[in-house]
Amino acid sequence: MLNRVILMGRITQDLELRQTPNGSSVLTFSVAVDRGYVKQGEERQTDFITCVAWNQRAEFINNYFSKGRMIAVEGSLRTRTYDDKNGSRHYVTEVYVDNVSFTGEPKQSGSQTSYSAPAQAPVQNGNVQSMPENDNVVIGDINDFEEILSDDGVPF
Repeated sequence: MLNRVILMGRITQDLELRQTPNGSSVLTFSVAVDRGYVKQGEERQTDFITCVAWNQRAEFINNYFSKGRMIAVEGSLRTRTYDDKNGSRHYVTEVYVDNVSFTGEPKQSGSQTSYSAPAQAPVQNGNVQSMPENDNVVIGDINDFEEILSDDGVPF
């Protein structure tokens, strides 16, 4: 079975880190994600997806992100039900956050965060993974390729 969700969008509200009675940190927040398809003559649709982060990940997101900031989230989809005070049953679908990544968005002026990590610094279990120190990483060189002078042997 496979249950993986990957989202990239903007945080929609001010973050509020809470503590459970046993001392675990929990952060519930919503991410606004634009849909990729837009019908001609209509506005782009946006989905607002509830995410839940626990412990170190919750503290990390609370410290380095804020309302309006772009965030990339990876996790699993979970559903639950609860009955309110009136006895009405409610169904909830949430993304439980496993990994968080910065999107490379520059720090906004007036922001309360002190984000200065490099773009696309992945986060595993609430810890920023190190990036290569040399910003001029070369993936390939034009001299690595050879010119093909005939169509013989080309499979397409």
